[in-house]
Amino acid sequence: MDFDTLKSKFSQIWVADFEFYSDAGNPPSPICLSANELKSGQSLKLWRDDFGNQCPFDTGKDSLFVAYYSSAEFSCFDVLGWRMPYNVLDLFIEFRMLTNGNRKQSRGLLGALSYFGKDSIGATQKESYQDRILQGPPYSTEEKRAILDYCHSDVKSLCDLLPPMCETIESPPPSTISR
Repeated sequence: MDFDTLKSKFSQIWVADFEFYSDAGNPPSPICLSANELKSGQSLKLWRDDFGNQCPFDTGKDSLFVAYYSSAEFSCFDVLGWRMPYNVLDLFIEFRMLTNGNRKQSRGLLGALSYFGKDSIGATQKESYQDRILQGPPYSTEEKRAILDYCHSDVKSLCDLLPPMCETIESPPPSTISR
């Protein structure tokens, strides 16, 4: 399926990522959300204080929710009490389907970006942000800004990854979930 075909199937396509921390054995504590809508160009960057009682973007039948390793995002939806997206495209699942059997291929977002020749932040920088997030609050004003920017950089990377990955996905996307 090409990217234009995917875009024609949905009124909105939201690419999203949460950052969260979790104490051992406890549900995740979402701290921020970044999302881009690919057709309108709308962009969201929300700190946890700005989360409402429902998802800030459409997750209904006419919209597609795109993530990398969507179970992490779903755990945040669940904790926040948000309705789960109706249609989902998980690029992690699609990348695993594409590269199964290649033991040398990294399965993470950075590996997928590298596989398709896309730029990304370095692994050391990504690990540094993840380590700080996992320490939990409090976060300084500067740390909040940096974490939101980091989260948004993952969303921008997913937006770059989606078009070439569409070329490898059968129609309709095998990981699209319909309820």
